[in-house]
Order: sequence, then structure tokens, then C-alpha cells
Amino acid sequence: MKLSFFGADQCVTGSCHCLEVNGKRILIDCGLQQGRDETDNRELPFAPNTIDYVLITHAHIDHTGRVPLLVREGFTGQIWTTRITARLMEIMLIDSAHIQQSDAEYENRKNLRAGRPMVEPLYTIADAERVQGYVHTRRYGVPFELCEGVTVTFSDAGHLLGSASITLDVTEDGVSKTIVFSGDIGNINQPIIRDPVLLKKADYVVMESTYGDRNHQEVWSYTSELSKVIDRTLGRGGNVVIPAFAVGRTQEILYFLRRIKQEHLVKSVKDFPVYIDSPLASKATTIFCGDLRGYLDEEALELVKDGTNMFSFPGLRMTESVEESKLLNADKIPKVIISASGMCDAGRVRHHLKYNLWRPESTIVFVGFQAPGTLGRTLLDGAHSVRLFGEEVAVQAEIVNFKGLSSHADRDHLLEWAKSFENPTHFFVVHGDREVAPYFAQSLEHLGLSAHAPQYTEVYDLAANRQLERGYLPERKTTTAFGKVSSSYQRLVAVGKLLQEVILRSKGRANKDLSRFADQIKQLIDKWEA
Repeated sequence: MKLSFFGADQCVTGSCHCLEVNGKRILIDCGLQQGRDETDNRELPFAPNTIDYVLITHAHIDHTGRVPLLVREGFTGQIWTTRITARLMEIMLIDSAHIQQSDAEYENRKNLRAGRPMVEPLYTIADAERVQGYVHTRRYGVPFELCEGVTVTFSDAGHLLGSASITLDVTEDGVSKTIVFSGDIGNINQPIIRDPVLLKKADYVVMESTYGDRNHQEVWSYTSELSKVIDRTLGRGGNVVIPAFAVGRTQEILYFLRRIKQEHLVKSVKDFPVYIDSPLASKATTIFCGDLRGYLDEEALELVKDGTNMFSFPGLRMTESVEESKLLNADKIPKVIISASGMCDAGRVRHHLKYNLWRPESTIVFVGFQAPGTLGRTLLDGAHSVRLFGEEVAVQAEIVNFKGLSSHADRDHLLEWAKSFENPTHFFVVHGDREVAPYFAQSLEHLGLSAHAPQYTEVYDLAANRQLERGYLPERKTTTAFGKVSSSYQRLVAVGKLLQEVILRSKGRANKDLSRFADQIKQLIDKWEA
């Protein structure tokens, strides 16, 4: 009865844990690492054909994004999750595959010109489409036997429609243990979805800690605060650009905007247009408008009963083609643009940032967590300029961070969730930054609960309650604009200084030689920036 940690170990993305019991290997999530690439997403730390089952907590890519890779590399077992997660996962994985293929095509265009080897995408759209053939679904609160000695129960985690905490009741060699994987624990009082279910029974808890070191800023009314931002931005002739996750957060923003429109809270441009510039967000919104029995909170249920479309209002438009997306930046009418990705590392939002970051009249509104190493975090950290599509773009737009608008529980609510368990043996604190996860583990210890923040590849014997292998913390390869930099970057800077010294020593040499040297440097720069 062993538990191995293969992702989101003292970092926020790439969730992946492996439970071994009765000769079976069960993965809980298989996510893509985003932002700071501490480990190679291409290298799975286990043989895919040795995995028998995958349990998915929710559809976000940092929990599901390597499942197509798993299937392509030899997995032939079963994938279990909730009905809504299965539907959302299908469209999100295909979208992720599209990004993987597009990124590979872009790199290969540069590689071809530079004479470098071609690269393969992490996985293809065909790989992503194959995943659905392995997926099975279960309802909340209904236990089912996964295999001999293992019973699984999904409980509402309140993070995203369909999100779940997963309870595994396992028995091996006469020893029985209950292990709970929290998944991402939702914030309370969110629109649309229910609050997280508090669980009581567990010997071991694998618990997220995204906001384990802080509480959310108290916001009395999201609609009021958001309407103020929109009002002043449109009033000065700018655009409001909202980088938002296509699934979950976009629909939440639409929910607020419907109320803002309904209550006429924006005075400067009364009939302001709102654009959803994300094909994935459009597809996800369709799912959110479908059969959501067993997933909605009471307020949302009342709206549905009254026939209200929670995510539609006058002035809402959805762009599909790239051409339609480009026209948004040519159009001078002040507008609200909601676009993915939420951390600004991919997708159409980067084009909207390119055309709006330098405009003092525009506003960029962040409405979700920004992982270290992402463009979103760089902007929040106060960068004066960023590089987009080979151009240096000044940051002169207003930057607003809606800290209270989070689908993750904050520190106090995480502690409340943890305290609901009756006599747990130990907490494994995961899904938190390197500085946050150990801190939250200490917070649990102060409550009298045994806890620690495991490291990557750590292995734990659950039957004996002891660590078998320590694990390690991978080198941080990238950071925010003002943090520590990687050794590779430091080497690059050193070489740059050496180049400068060579240039200074070249003074007085023949003009022909200097000209040739300058041309060679310029060619190298052009290749790098291509």
C-alpha cells in the first residue's frame, strides 16, 4: 500500500499521484505542468502500461493535461470521473492538443530556417480524441468498487462544475485505510456551483494548498467592483481585457456581467459590447447551459427554474474565427474582451494584450491564480514591459487583480476543511508553491494535525505510516521577471558580457572585419527572435 508523488509537489500545477494496492496502480490526476517548467512534461515518471486506473478530480489542464500522452504511450486501463468533468475534459483536451500542435508547427518553422531538428507535439488532436474511449462516470456520493479491495467515492469539491474530492477505501493484506484526495478545494459562496462538501473519515489526506498562506480580499459585491472597473475604463475610451480560463471562470464572469447589464451599473457606455474570444469558452458555455442536475447551487437552480439563461445578455458576442478575433483590435469601440488563456501563456489573449497593454486608457483584469513563470504573474509583479510576438510592449494599461475572485479556498477555509476530519493519521500537503506548501503543513501541525509537504518522487508506505523514499525538488528553470533566474540564463548573461568585451577590444580593427562581425551578430539575433 504505497503512495507516490509525481506532480504538484511543492508547486501548483501538474497534479499526479499514484496509489499502489493489491498489485494495481491507480493514478489520481495526470496533469500538465504550466508556467515554471521544473520537470519535462514529456517524461512521465512511470511506465504508462503499468497504470491500471486513472481517477480525475476535475477537468482543468493542470490535472488532466497529460492524459492523452498517457494513452499514446501505452495506457489501456479505465478512467473514472464525474459526468460533467468527462464532458469538459473532452473539449479541454482537444483544445490543449490543438495548442500543442500549433506550438510545434511554429517551432518547426523557426527550426527549418535555422537548420535545427524538427520537434514533435506533446500529443495530437487524435491522441486527445482517443481518451474518451477509456472514460467512465459516476455520480457524487455513490460508492463503487474500482477493483479488489478498493472502493471509490466522488464528493463535490466546489471548485468547478463536476469537480470532486475522491475518497478511496482500500484493504490490502488485512490492513484497511481510507485515503482522501482533496482535488482543488473550492471557495465558498461562489456563483453557480455548490460549496465544498466537508468530509469526516480519513486516515490519510492528500490536500491542496494553493492559497495556504493568505486569505482572499473581502469583496462585498463582485458585480459592483467589476462594474466600477468597466465604467471608468470604457469612460476613458479603453478596452477591458479579462484573461480568463475558458472553463469555469469565463462562465462566472458572464454570470456577473449579466447582472451588471440587468441592473444598469455601467453608466459611461450603457450598451457596451462583451466579446468571448475563445472557441473553447464557447463550447464550455454550451455545456454549462445543459443538464446540470446535481451540480448547481440553490440560487442558480432558481434562475434555471425561472427560465433565465445565466450566461447570456444583450451585447454578448462570441468570436469563432481568427479573422473575427483580429477585427476586435481594429474596432475602436470600447469593449470588454474575455479571452483565454487565464495565465496569458497561450491563446488569443496574448494578441489582445499586445494591442492594449501599451494603452493607458485600457485595463487588464486578472480574475484567477497566476503561476510563477507565466506572463500573467510577470504583469502582476509589476513588469514595465513584456515581449509579445517578437516585440517589446510597454505596460501602461491599468492592471487590476481581483484577489477575492477565486475558485480556490483561502487559508482559513482550507483549515476549516482540514479540521472536519475525525482523527486523521497524516496530511500530505500538495498543489502549493515551494514557499507555501511547507508553510501550510506547519499550519496544520499547529492545529495538532500531523502533516508534511512531500517532494517530487517521494514514496510513502501507508500501511506502516512511514516514508520509503525522500524525493527531491527539481531545479527551477524559470521565474518571474524579478525573481531568481536559472543557471542557463545566468550563463547567457555571462556570455553576453564576454561578447561586449570582445566588441570593445575590437576598436581600431579593419572596417571590413568589423562589418562582417556585426553582420554575424545581427544574423544570430534575427534567428533567435524569429
